[in-house]
Amino acid sequence: MEDQQNQENQQIIKTRDDPEPVTLEQVNNESSFKIKESKSCSWAKSEDEITPEKLRERIEPWLTALFQSEHLSLLIGSGLTTAVHFLATEKLANGMSKQDFNTFKDEINKSVKDSAEKAGRGEGNFEDQIRVVNELLAGLNILESTKPDENKGKVLEQWKQNHKDLEEDLKSLQQELENALKNFAGSILKSENDLITAKGTKEESLNYLVSFLMSFASRTGTRDRLNIFTTNYDRYIELGADIAGLRLIDRFVGTISPIFRASRMDIDYHYNPPGIRGEPRYVEGVARYTKLHGSIDWFYSNGEIRRIGLPFGANDITPYLQPCELEKSSAMQLMIYPNPAKDLETLFYPYSELFRDFAAAICRPNSTVVCYGYGFGDEHINRIIKDMLTIPSTHLVIISYSDPNDRIMKTYEKLGRNAQITLLIGDHLGDLKTLVEHYLPKPAIDRTTIRMADLIKSRLGAQEQTTQVKTSENDEGGTLP
Repeated sequence: MEDQQNQENQQIIKTRDDPEPVTLEQVNNESSFKIKESKSCSWAKSEDEITPEKLRERIEPWLTALFQSEHLSLLIGSGLTTAVHFLATEKLANGMSKQDFNTFKDEINKSVKDSAEKAGRGEGNFEDQIRVVNELLAGLNILESTKPDENKGKVLEQWKQNHKDLEEDLKSLQQELENALKNFAGSILKSENDLITAKGTKEESLNYLVSFLMSFASRTGTRDRLNIFTTNYDRYIELGADIAGLRLIDRFVGTISPIFRASRMDIDYHYNPPGIRGEPRYVEGVARYTKLHGSIDWFYSNGEIRRIGLPFGANDITPYLQPCELEKSSAMQLMIYPNPAKDLETLFYPYSELFRDFAAAICRPNSTVVCYGYGFGDEHINRIIKDMLTIPSTHLVIISYSDPNDRIMKTYEKLGRNAQITLLIGDHLGDLKTLVEHYLPKPAIDRTTIRMADLIKSRLGAQEQTTQVKTSENDEGGTLP
């Protein structure tokens, strides 16, 4: 297969019965494309000019059908945050940029680079740093635990000589990690603050966010709830859901200080129609919500995971890290994956529960997963998606503005389930504004449109039947002697 790296002014599309991805090249203007000569295409010729109207005929009905699968899940990466933030501010949001570590600086940087290259993430990011520093701290703590008792004079002196800087390095690295987590949380809050303080275009960007979410969440009452999964730490999705009136069901229970509960996943919203007896019906505008990597407002407190009352776009996270039952709180207790807490149970909980929810939601027959803004840089997520595609009735839709390091196309080839994968990649096909305006279905009017089409069809069918009867009578009349 030829190099499929998504270059500037190129779009990659694969829908319906396309045997392989089709690469489109931009021509005269931003919204006009032609097919590259080296690619075969069953729905257009190489000399044809392809406009958004023609692409809509190809994409929108296909997505509409997929969105009405029995089970629908939406996996959102940092691309959504970037798109909404750019629409509002015309600047990129603060990403997972690396933080500065001075203790064991060279060793940490080398390990981060090596682990990122193995995962195909280039130079690495903040998560790679936290993972490496956690492993380093674990090793230093093991060495610290081997320190002899004070009454073992010569042995203790020999240990101190061999590890003379250990205690200082351990304290220094722990402090640097706490500062890094605090700075990272501050950068996320800065992006949130930039969004809500943007002038002129804030409402427009939020409207696109709401329309995007509701395109997926407006499912009929006979379908399973939409499952929204995200690797983001920010609260853009929560803000969009609040504006849209979309109820999000997660594992947190409570009002003042919600607590993460492992037994609250099957809760739902129902209502009883007046005068009707029987099973209750689903309330519209409800979705299940899971933040796979945690959130900047998740906090580890007294053996429990709590969601703190952190305002959207707060100037500083420090005042909100002081729950009344704790004498001392720090950014080290923020539940950001991979979590730096020493407690082994905290390291796996709640993340093990969240990934179990992800696997249980998508690895089912007649399930569709739509990925938007996710670059396939997390192998623990990719592995579950690969398992899902072993079920023949499942389908994967990948929508992305770009393909950094060619990861998406490499993953597509590696999965080897071409017939079960739809691709929409490029700065046109993956643009949030273009998607909402041209290619995503409008579920709010779909049911009305379908009923109208059925009515017109039935009327035209009745007219056609009447015409055939009259024609038959005329024919019979013409054969009489």
